[in-house]
Amino acid sequence: MPKTMVIRYRAHPEHADENERLIQGVFEELARRRPPGVRYAALRLDDGVSFVHVVRLDGDDNPLVTMEAFRRFQSDIGDRIAEGPVAAEATVAGSYGWPD
Repeated sequence: MPKTMVIRYRAHPEHADENERLIQGVFEELARRRPPGVRYAALRLDDGVSFVHVVRLDGDDNPLVTMEAFRRFQSDIGDRIAEGPVAAEATVAGSYGWPD
């Protein structure tokens, strides 16, 4: 059964660029490994410090937790963020171009 999670947080202004760089590393590793059943988007909002991640996993396993870049991203997140993270499981109420 697919599971969709939305995670939001606000970075310290002086760490927002570093946070984005670490996120980009996760996507680079995803592009190399291409794990099946993962859909993932990370957004930086226009305030420059707020981030929203949307993750959809088609199975029970989360391949992100096995990735070195994801572990690096999470390793010092407590130092980079000013607020959050707040995670919530979500269901798609409507979409265009998003998987069923």
